[in-house]
Amino acid sequence: MAQEPPAQDLMHYEAMAQEALRGVVKAALKRAASEGLPGAHHFYITFKTDAAGVSGPPDLLAKYPDEMTIVLQHQYWDLAPGETFFSVTLQFGGQPKRLSVPYAAVTRFYDPSVQWLLQFEPPPPAPAEARLPAAAPAEAADEPAPAKDGSKIVSLDQFRKK
Repeated sequence: MAQEPPAQDLMHYEAMAQEALRGVVKAALKRAASEGLPGAHHFYITFKTDAAGVSGPPDLLAKYPDEMTIVLQHQYWDLAPGETFFSVTLQFGGQPKRLSVPYAAVTRFYDPSVQWLLQFEPPPPAPAEARLPAAAPAEAADEPAPAKDGSKIVSLDQFRKK
């Protein structure tokens, strides 16, 4: 008696569920941006720094070439949750630095005040040439394209852990 192969999920339910749960992250950030963080709520947000669309100061991203966790609690500024990414200014070494993170790059969202944790499948790393520079996404569109000879492309491979 021949067994039928297991049915293939052509609807991609797991991907839809991940996207829906990322909507919880977006909604929480929108609420925090408009109303502030209520009570003892605060967020630990972990994201893949090498994911497509992540932008921030090159020195900071080089320090965390794979993954980074940020905390939104007392000292964060200009939280701007958009439809596909959020931006926020945080202090690193006493210096304010702006990060832009696509929701698709988020791997963990944790609110320790209520023990609420969401974990996501990590996105594939973006090719080095596809990563955004430190400028905000809207500003990045105004920059000229790199020369075809590669003279404006900087490889981040030297900063990666081997």
